[in-house]
Amino acid sequence: MKPASPRPPRRILARFVAVSWRDLALSIGPTVLLAAAAVWLAIKLIQPAPPSTLVISAGPPGSTYWNAAQKYKAILAKNGITLDVEASEGSAQNLARLSDPNAPVDVGFVQSGIGSKERDEQLVSLGSIGYVPLAIMYRGAVVARLSDFKGKRLALGPQGSGARELSLALLKMNGIVPGGPTELLPIAGEDAATALLDGKIDAAFLSGDSTQIPVMSKLFRAPGVHVYSFTQAEAYARRFPYLTAITLPMGVYDLGRNLPASDIHTVAPTIELVARDTLHPALSDLLIEAAREVHGHATILQHAGEFPSAITRGFPLSDDAARYYKSGKSFLYRRLPFWVASLVDRLLVVVVPLIVVLIPGLRLVPSLYGWRVRSRIYRWYGALIALERRALGEHTADERVHLLEELDDIEEAVNRMKMPLAYAGQFYVLREHIGFVRERLSAHEPDAPARMSDASQPPAAAAPPTAETPRATPGSA
Repeated sequence: MKPASPRPPRRILARFVAVSWRDLALSIGPTVLLAAAAVWLAIKLIQPAPPSTLVISAGPPGSTYWNAAQKYKAILAKNGITLDVEASEGSAQNLARLSDPNAPVDVGFVQSGIGSKERDEQLVSLGSIGYVPLAIMYRGAVVARLSDFKGKRLALGPQGSGARELSLALLKMNGIVPGGPTELLPIAGEDAATALLDGKIDAAFLSGDSTQIPVMSKLFRAPGVHVYSFTQAEAYARRFPYLTAITLPMGVYDLGRNLPASDIHTVAPTIELVARDTLHPALSDLLIEAAREVHGHATILQHAGEFPSAITRGFPLSDDAARYYKSGKSFLYRRLPFWVASLVDRLLVVVVPLIVVLIPGLRLVPSLYGWRVRSRIYRWYGALIALERRALGEHTADERVHLLEELDDIEEAVNRMKMPLAYAGQFYVLREHIGFVRERLSAHEPDAPARMSDASQPPAAAAPPTAETPRATPGSA
């Protein structure tokens, strides 16, 4: 029976393309996914745009810190920020508003030492902006200790004021508390000075706006009125960490009349610019800049540039403020307008991680792309080697036809591949190897007549090598 002949292979031309978009997409896909994840994470962590409106709790209208807040307002307006100034009774109310999450207040002036010892963890300081010395003016005999004021009529200032809070704390250390024989009156400023001169009170505890030069000069010149000098100022500063021992030099209020006539030792808390910890970093920088412009000049209590200061006593310094005091404004905010710098700053938060992911990722794309294309070529070598091994064994004519059909299927599948032109060389090498296997299969095709004819002839004797007949050498067959 005549063996079946193999089917003629279909001639399918290979399709070459400039780029295998599928392989390219699969190669660049992981990098794109990583970049998308990096952008998503950056967007989750990015600071929102700074608000265009802030609210500050300042103090009584016309007071020193009310006026300071008005100056802040003008400075921030130059950068497109609206600062709403809220009046208050003083530091205690400012702190209460900041501690209340429902109060529409972002920042406020708070005297160190005000409030309970357990601080709201949501409040931070942007720095100290000035001293608030305590001046005690009294009538009568010279007083050496605060405890000597027991049983007297004392003007401590209105409820909620920093002067009253500080005075009560110092008097308590000397055994004078509300409800005792000592009258603690809510009088301050000009009213307290007038009451002292009229003999209606025995001592006035003056601080902040109550210690303006006109008021103090009038009291210094009044007969029978003395200024209390804290001989234990350093001790008070040690017992009350929020206090600083300072000295008012002789003649500081009136050099011509030498008022005061001698150095006055006193204690002073500091006023701090306190904010919620949610304050935008860019606005923190603007507020500190405004504080530097408003409070940075020299006064009778401070040298030029001494305030604002990173040394705080009542609240922890915010991270943004610490960075500002250490290195100033960032490069963007120094070189660009505020709102442009804010936009660029937030864009960098997205762009930087994107670049960090894309640069190494894109460098890997060519390698991944080449590996994918080569893998489509190499996977056919497994089938080709397996077929060749089967062809080397004993097989019938029908099995040989079947092997050739399998080889045709492999060649047909290879020719169907879309192959980038850059890899055409490897593609044609594969086709050469397919042709080589086809030749091996054809070489094993049985030729019965030829073998029978050769079998009927006796084997010829091997002729000895002569000079004319070259010897066989390795590799000459």
